[in-house]
Amino acid sequence: MTEEIDWASLPFGYVPTDYNVRCVYKDGKWGEIEISQSETINIHIAATALHYGQELFEGIKAFRGKDGKIRIFRLEENAKRIQSSAEGIMMAPVPEELFCKMCKMAVKLNERFVPPYGSGASLYIRPLEIGLSPRVGVAPASEYMFLVLVSPVGPYFKGGFRNTNICIMREYDRVAPKGTGRFKVGGNYAASLRAGHHAHELGYSAVLFLDPKEKKYLDECGPANFYAIKDGKYITPASESILPSVTNMSLQQLAKDMGIEVECRHITVDELSEVSEAAACGTAAVCSPIGEIDDLDTGKKYIIAKDGKPGPVTTALYNKLNAIRLGEEPDVHGWNTLVE
Repeated sequence: MTEEIDWASLPFGYVPTDYNVRCVYKDGKWGEIEISQSETINIHIAATALHYGQELFEGIKAFRGKDGKIRIFRLEENAKRIQSSAEGIMMAPVPEELFCKMCKMAVKLNERFVPPYGSGASLYIRPLEIGLSPRVGVAPASEYMFLVLVSPVGPYFKGGFRNTNICIMREYDRVAPKGTGRFKVGGNYAASLRAGHHAHELGYSAVLFLDPKEKKYLDECGPANFYAIKDGKYITPASESILPSVTNMSLQQLAKDMGIEVECRHITVDELSEVSEAAACGTAAVCSPIGEIDDLDTGKKYIIAKDGKPGPVTTALYNKLNAIRLGEEPDVHGWNTLVE
């Protein structure tokens, strides 16, 4: 029973809920939506999802607002991105209308698992598409399953909103220069696991990857986008190998609303000595402020937070985005989808 859940102590992990929703693509079209209580799926041992990596997903959050209403943040943008990912690895794109309908349905069916306002917790929505067709030769599937599961997750910052330290290691590449980096596919995350594990062993929260071609420019920060504040501007890496983050996109708009100039461009490692704030950004944390960046290959340390505290711009952006998601401030850009 949800009465037994300690919302403030929830991990960022999987908690069983009542239902998930599924839909199968077959004979060139999407079928009927199925509501399921099963936590497993039955797929062929030669399915392309298992052998050739035809698997992609999204990450979205739903919140119970100050007014008691449930809001899903930027659902349409995730619908667009999952279509881009599908096209990138030759899977059947999920129509935006179907995607949004199934996400809202999954939230509504599991409404009792949407954490209460003020708990710091949220309902994490995980849309997933997999290739079903059996293939031994390398080829895309002709049948796919799209499903949406949800799980209540706790606040990302258990000890409060605070800085972490990250590192640069050139021995690892997250993706190839013109590979799947801009698509949200499981293979990208598998490729980052060893680097992330190595960083954690050394006491860092994440690896700041460099571009895989020249090792000159900043790329992604672990599983998240990276941004910094330099000369009063919001700067973030622009590259074909970086996943277009919905959170980063939102923060850029909020920065512009605050009168801050935004630059999406190549950022060299040396520029880190000139930034006043830096953060990783994504669905899980919104903004994860960075205190120090250590270049393990050169021995150089970039002290970002001179006073040890999250910077004022990052703090303001973090608070603003959270307030919009929780219905505490007007949603002037129409980002929230209300679940009636």
